[in-house]
Amino acid sequence: MIGPDQAWRSLNRANWDERVAVHLGAEDYELGALRAGRGGLNPIEEAELGPVDGLRVLHPQCHFGRDSLILAQRGAEVTGLDFSPPAIAAARELAAELDLAGRTRFVEADLYDAQAAIPEPGSFDLVFVTWGAINWLPDIRRWAEIVAWFVKPGGALYLAEAHPAALVLDDAAPRHGDMPGWFVPYFHREPLVLDDPRDYADATARLRNARTYQWIHPLGEIVTALLTAGLTLRWLHEHEAVTWRMFEVLVEDASGMYRWPERPWLPLAFSLRAERLL
Repeated sequence: MIGPDQAWRSLNRANWDERVAVHLGAEDYELGALRAGRGGLNPIEEAELGPVDGLRVLHPQCHFGRDSLILAQRGAEVTGLDFSPPAIAAARELAAELDLAGRTRFVEADLYDAQAAIPEPGSFDLVFVTWGAINWLPDIRRWAEIVAWFVKPGGALYLAEAHPAALVLDDAAPRHGDMPGWFVPYFHREPLVLDDPRDYADATARLRNARTYQWIHPLGEIVTALLTAGLTLRWLHEHEAVTWRMFEVLVEDASGMYRWPERPWLPLAFSLRAERLL
């Protein structure tokens, strides 16, 4: 269980602080299109999100703000939140460079402190949460309450994430041929304490702050938490592809997404829209 010293938070923050410099130069976070005014999201978001022009958007766990700035380029007024000081500093620098400072603000705060850091209940048209966000959080019910607190009547949460059914596998576990091995049960409740110096966006990087705490949240718990928090599920999609090479055996398709070879053995990602009714 999580100790009273909350070591998980400081360890995770140190890990993400170190990743900022790595990701600013990583091919997977290519910034050329963003700097040219035509930044693109991943194919799943592009197909599902819809227009954001004129919307007030909250982007929790925004990292260094790449996707926040893409949404701002499309006409949204975006507030990004992240617990990493280097990430927020980089986001503000990019916003100034791209002349988007007037459409964006970047707030340094832990997700669980978001309501104090941004005291604006029910004021966002869209809360945008994507890719490798909720696995860093121990309390999914509290996350859902915070998200719902920010959504205005008629507004929505858009969530796109790795599928928890795939997260039970790992390349470091005993393999089955080319396939990743079983790593942890789907209903595992304890934090996963991982010592992994690798970075998903740069295969050559080796992180000094390698220990992290992560959690698996079953899909039913995520949906139930959002419903309990007062949102209404509009749709839930499961996907055969994910945005990064989650496992070595995955193959890249023409769109830049990664899929199982031969057949879709398990869903690799999911996305949903949950709304606050008028």
